[in-house]
Amino acid sequence: MKKIEAIIRTSKFEDVYDALAEIGIPFMSTYDVKGFGLEHGSSQVYRGTAYHVGFIPRTKVEIIVTDDQVDTVVSIILKVANTGKVGDGKIFIMDLEEVIRIRTGEIGELAL
Repeated sequence: MKKIEAIIRTSKFEDVYDALAEIGIPFMSTYDVKGFGLEHGSSQVYRGTAYHVGFIPRTKVEIIVTDDQVDTVVSIILKVANTGKVGDGKIFIMDLEEVIRIRTGEIGELAL
């Protein structure tokens, strides 16, 4: 099993959620986060005044999937969350040792 964490533009979250729901992803958690990447230190101009960007709001999505679902989920996130601009986000993939459903005690893929 794998844990996929994706930090994406907040404006793209609904599209990513809908696309993952279409393939039957049963579980995800989301968080409002702030951070910076390559766009750190840049400034934006609004009505003739330059503003320092600083930390930028993003949405973090955590998804637990079986090993055979990883490529599908990653390709959907890459396709749907991509704007082609700096700040589209990152995807992290981690191995999970174990998953246990608290209510029933089911272990592994049965707990998903």
